[in-house]
Amino acid sequence: MPPPVAVPAGKPPARAHARRPEIFPGMLRQFDEAADVLHLDADLRKILATTQNEIVVHFPVRLDSGRIEVFTGYRVQHNNVRGPYKGGLRFHPRVDIDEVRALAAWMTWKTAVVDVPFGGAKGGIQMDPSRYSPRELERITRRFTFALGNSIGPEYDVPAPDVNTNPQIMAWILDTYQQTMPPLERQRAVHVVTGKPLESGGSHGRDKATGQGVVHCLEEWARDRRFDLSKAAYTVQGFGNVGSWTARLLAPIGARLVAVEDVSGSFACPGGVDPAALSEHARAKGAVAGFPGLRPVDHGAFLSTAADVFVPAALERQIDETAAPKLRVKVVAEGANGPTTPEGDAILRERGIDVIPDILCNAGGVCVSYFEWLQNKRSEAWDLDEVDEKLRKKMLRACGRVRDAAQRHGVAPRTAAYIVAIQAISKVYEEHGIFP
Repeated sequence: MPPPVAVPAGKPPARAHARRPEIFPGMLRQFDEAADVLHLDADLRKILATTQNEIVVHFPVRLDSGRIEVFTGYRVQHNNVRGPYKGGLRFHPRVDIDEVRALAAWMTWKTAVVDVPFGGAKGGIQMDPSRYSPRELERITRRFTFALGNSIGPEYDVPAPDVNTNPQIMAWILDTYQQTMPPLERQRAVHVVTGKPLESGGSHGRDKATGQGVVHCLEEWARDRRFDLSKAAYTVQGFGNVGSWTARLLAPIGARLVAVEDVSGSFACPGGVDPAALSEHARAKGAVAGFPGLRPVDHGAFLSTAADVFVPAALERQIDETAAPKLRVKVVAEGANGPTTPEGDAILRERGIDVIPDILCNAGGVCVSYFEWLQNKRSEAWDLDEVDEKLRKKMLRACGRVRDAAQRHGVAPRTAAYIVAIQAISKVYEEHGIFP
């Protein structure tokens, strides 16, 4: 594995609350690199580099104390030429229009890479959900849904869970949306959101889907590199849905979790730790801190942990020009959206560290969201084995398309993934033309 490069000690993830560089321009740099390889038509480049709709809503909510608080919510719709807008909703203090623009565009590329008939969107509320009671979260969610109005819809724009949102929040969105419709139409709107509880029309396998997709990609990477994944050591940044499920699904393969980082700090566990038990602890306590066998370390030491695989599954821009030189791994499997900056990406390439790009690696979630949407439309319910097999086929085919594009154009996997996405979208524009 590449040795670390000596750099000043980094700061822990809490630094993310400070003012940060804009994310959308960084995403466009990745897009432009692929567009340049393809000699993409200048007019189409303008279209794909621009969002189609940006909705900002300000809405009041009465809190348990009786005090009124005004919240700001966003929904950005990047492109829907291949199907309805699709993308998650996150509740986080960092949510702003720039972040949501980038996340919406990444969804457009992601759905095209895995070939599901959706476009890209994203949204959220600028808030810290830990500050609010469950009753307040319900009122905030329902009021946000009402404020969005017909900006979402089962055949138009389909939200899903993301950071700090979950199946319960999707159920509140579904119920609120249904109440705005005539009674006879309500059941035909079940697919207005995905990631719902099973009893409310959710799909088997949706909870683990993103982590499952990460593992499928790692298995393909290991097969291509003739690497024995059963002997791998790995680290995970972020131990929410994606990070915890990735770890739990790597455990049966034999891989060993040797370091983990979340909002409660950075921790080493050189002898390995049981991901399932750690996940139960994190669910009960809200963080991984306090789990037996975890040794606190600083953020720099976490990044410098010697391992084979690093799974960033937290927020954007974690692997920058400061963090990238510290990594001592063979591959970065991007469970998060946009975890690597263009500067960090260049350093990883120079150091020979492979990257499985986000728009491929974490696409398992949107694949199973599509399966849920389809089941709702057809009034069907697939069992877990059927969902798992369909997801495996989707992910392996996408890995193959990206691998082929990388070899054909002589580019890195990230650029290859963008090439696959741009070609799929360009084909539709060629067939449809541009409305005068």
